[in-house]
Amino acid sequence: MLLHVHNHSRTTPNKPAYKMVPDGETVTFSELESRSNQCAHLLRACGLKRGDVIAILLENHPRYFEIALGAERSGIYFTGISTHLSAKEAGYIVGDSDARVLFASMKTLPAAREIVAENPDLTVFIVDGTNAHFRDYLAERAEQSTSPIPDGSMGAPMLYSSGTTGRPKGVKFELPEIPIDAMDSLTELAVTRFGFNSQMVYLSPAPLYHAAPLRWSLSVMKLGGTVIVMDKFDAEYALQLIEQERVTHSQWVPTHFIRMLKLPEGDRSRYDLSSHELAFHAAAPCPVPVKEQMISWWGPMIHEYYAGTEFNGMTIITPEEWLQHKGSVGQAKFGTAHILSDDGKELPARKEGMIFFEGGNRFSYHKDAEKTASSYNSRGWSTLGDIGWLDEDGYLYLTDRKSFMIISGGVNIYPQEIEDVIVTHPEVADVAVIGAPDPDLGERLVAVIQPLDMSDAGERLSQDIQEHVLSHLGRLKLPRQIDYMAELPRLPTGKLYKRVLRDAYWKEEKIA
Repeated sequence: MLLHVHNHSRTTPNKPAYKMVPDGETVTFSELESRSNQCAHLLRACGLKRGDVIAILLENHPRYFEIALGAERSGIYFTGISTHLSAKEAGYIVGDSDARVLFASMKTLPAAREIVAENPDLTVFIVDGTNAHFRDYLAERAEQSTSPIPDGSMGAPMLYSSGTTGRPKGVKFELPEIPIDAMDSLTELAVTRFGFNSQMVYLSPAPLYHAAPLRWSLSVMKLGGTVIVMDKFDAEYALQLIEQERVTHSQWVPTHFIRMLKLPEGDRSRYDLSSHELAFHAAAPCPVPVKEQMISWWGPMIHEYYAGTEFNGMTIITPEEWLQHKGSVGQAKFGTAHILSDDGKELPARKEGMIFFEGGNRFSYHKDAEKTASSYNSRGWSTLGDIGWLDEDGYLYLTDRKSFMIISGGVNIYPQEIEDVIVTHPEVADVAVIGAPDPDLGERLVAVIQPLDMSDAGERLSQDIQEHVLSHLGRLKLPRQIDYMAELPRLPTGKLYKRVLRDAYWKEEKIA
């Protein structure tokens, strides 16, 4: 099996490695090979060596992959930064990661100006224009050789956690001591579990700064397939692209499913999805009714996995398995899953506790030895802080993150279960359930609702939602307070920026 852009540039030089939509810019394997080599030479010219770090502050941009591959083939860590962060938040990641070079675009130029003011030794390239204060990437790239650098070696992503519950941390792995065209563990899983191959067309509807879209896309191109990159997710346009580009594989998050399901029936049924062989999803638990509707619509082609940026373990479930174990995220296929109590004892089937993985990749949090140590137990098993349980057949079920737990009246309540019920209400587009300060209960349940139509927000909808909750759950899990927002602070990766919501309620309490 031929692997890596380097080999595909010789065997299929004119084949599209990726296409940006809707603007249509297409880059062939030959072009990607030349440009990533030029980027590698440019990084060496900047004085970067194996083990150094670059930061990428770009929207889903045509230059993203060549920069990531340029770093990867140079033995350099590359850190993608969300364009939805403030300049201060992005600057924290640049500084914390020890990045020596920052790649920005004209869209992210204002943030780059603020970042460099706090990091004066930082080299900044603008990838799609000129600026008097920063270097012109395209002009300098053009001066470099298109041949591989003589001292090439494998680099790696050093991506930051989303920071949904606190400041983000860089997830760092030891640089692999393998040739750049060797099979890696993630690509091997993609081949064996999801049928990735050289003929595939992969739709990526999410931001490339996030671990899953970037890593899966790189695996597709490593195998010789083509990636279709959406500039941003749009529910109907995603369906149109499956038809238009003859997409065979795709990756989603539950929020994407919810938004596609809430399209008018005519919009959902008008597109030819017959080329679509396999879809998979992750990032957050998918409400059972949502996945049932998706399988009914697309057929038994929707796979699911559970893993983190840390890639310390991975579970996978096929659609056929899911229909027999509804709500599960599958059996461990990378590492071994364990459920432990707060005192570290292994729990039996169907007992809820902290999820640990034995084996898998060993990771650390950059410049945070304490957080790294707290993620491992005495046996060397690691956790991401998620709560769940295993059934008798070893299928894992997620409950929620421990950090999202609400303690109301002395009872532990995980909001995910409540959110999964509320989001199935026909007038709800999105929901977050959080704990707000309460003088009697300690915390009270608050549901923050994003309605499909903001004009529906009010007492009538609140009562309907509460009745909907009570038809599925007990009164203990009923949010007594329902508030409304035009749009929840959800990251484009599908993760809810719950800390922002929760902090607003607790700050109000401090002010009072």
